[in-house]
Amino acid sequence: MKIGICNDHAGYAYKIKLLELLKEKGYETTDFGTGSEESVDYPDFAHPLAEAVESGRVDCGIAMCGTGNGMAITLNKHQGIRAGLAWNTEIGRLVKAHNKANILVMPARFITYEMAVEIMETWLTTEFEGGRHSRRIAKIPICK
Repeated sequence: MKIGICNDHAGYAYKIKLLELLKEKGYETTDFGTGSEESVDYPDFAHPLAEAVESGRVDCGIAMCGTGNGMAITLNKHQGIRAGLAWNTEIGRLVKAHNKANILVMPARFITYEMAVEIMETWLTTEFEGGRHSRRIAKIPICK
C-alpha cells in the first residue's frame, strides 16, 4: 500500500516518526512536506496530497496540522477526497468504517504521539462497512 503524508509546522515532529514507523511496517510512503517546524501555510501541502490520492499515485493519505481543521477543510475541497478528522481511535475507526475516509487527519497539538500511532493503526486496519454508508457516500460529490 502506498501512503501519502503531509503536515504543517505543527505536525512535523509526528510526521517524521510516523514515516519511519510506516516504513518499518512495510508501507511505501510519499512525503508531501513540510520539511521543518518553520511556519508554513497548510494548503500548500494539503492540495498536493489530495491530488495524489485522487489520481491514484498513492492509495490513501495522512495529514496533520495543529487542530486538524485546516487540513480537513482544504482536503475536502477536492471532489475525490473524504478526509476525516480523528482525535481518538473510535473516531479513527468510524471515519473509515462509515465514511470511507481516504485521508486521515489528526490534530497534532491536541493528541500525544502515542495516540496518533493508535489512531493511524486503527484507521489503516479498519474496513469500510458498505451498506447504508455506500448510499450516503454516493451523495457527497457535487455534480454540475
